[in-house]
Amino acid sequence: MLNVPSPTSVARFPPAFGQRVLLTVDTEEEFDWNGPFQRDGYGLSHVGAIPRFQAFCERLGAHPVYLVDWPIVSDARAIEVIKDAVHRGMADVGVQLHPWVNPPFDEDVCAFNSYAGNLPGALEAEKFMLLRDAIEGAFGSAPLIYRAGRYGLGPHTAELLTRAGIKIDTSVRSLFDYSQQGGPDYTSHPLTPYWVDSSQRLLEIPVTTVHSGALRGMGAPVQRLVTRIKHGMGMLSRLGLLERIALTPEGVASADALRAIDLALDQDLPVLVLSFHSPSLAPGHTPYARTTADVEKLYEWFETVYAHLALRGVKSCTVSDILTAIDE
Repeated sequence: MLNVPSPTSVARFPPAFGQRVLLTVDTEEEFDWNGPFQRDGYGLSHVGAIPRFQAFCERLGAHPVYLVDWPIVSDARAIEVIKDAVHRGMADVGVQLHPWVNPPFDEDVCAFNSYAGNLPGALEAEKFMLLRDAIEGAFGSAPLIYRAGRYGLGPHTAELLTRAGIKIDTSVRSLFDYSQQGGPDYTSHPLTPYWVDSSQRLLEIPVTTVHSGALRGMGAPVQRLVTRIKHGMGMLSRLGLLERIALTPEGVASADALRAIDLALDQDLPVLVLSFHSPSLAPGHTPYARTTADVEKLYEWFETVYAHLALRGVKSCTVSDILTAIDE
């Protein structure tokens, strides 16, 4: 897992960059979120809902980054839908590795191995390079941004990404801990973008999550303490003492998201990262979009959030915008 960076590794953005928002979409297969991991039996029926979302983003002024995994890049319909937006300059495409559905299939399928960073370095690299090369072949340009499925970074990931030409990683989910299943613990990772390596070749832009409440100044240590208590965080949230808010329409009310946006902006965060899973664009594939009404609420969430971002002077950005800014 990536270590907590030192203060000297914080990435500096020029004042002209201002504060921006990056919309990331974990563009992936449909599977049973409550069942065991499986190599097959997944679906891709929600791909037909992506054109509506893309048109919605263009009307809203949002610029989605489709973080594509193996089942998506192996589907001609998915390629056609996303490629059109990418070639028109209205979207970006990146890499998302779900190791359990990504060849070569040399590991046992289990929760521990669902975090790609837990795999032997050579196997993680082989899976990643097959996916990266397939994405470049399908979309006509090399992907520059990566998110590990399940946020599963490991000890070999940074070197692998640098070697493969990836410029931005967005796998760190600050304030979240996945260690109970053998995944990474990001509770102490910073929210601000930072350089992973001393040569400044790989930029980390964490998925945006903030603490709210009276104890937010001591958020990380308090969270680590109370998570040992059943429903501890829920109790603190109800008391208005400490609440963890992620910038996602999946399970987070728009009113809470607006509070989180204001807190993140007040911390002078240069890039806010929104995230959600593409199967939520159609009903019945994720716990967050069980019905058609749930899907419509997702669209309403984005309408509300982007209206608030506009009021705060926050513009959408692209992967290229970020890379250009940090090179200045």
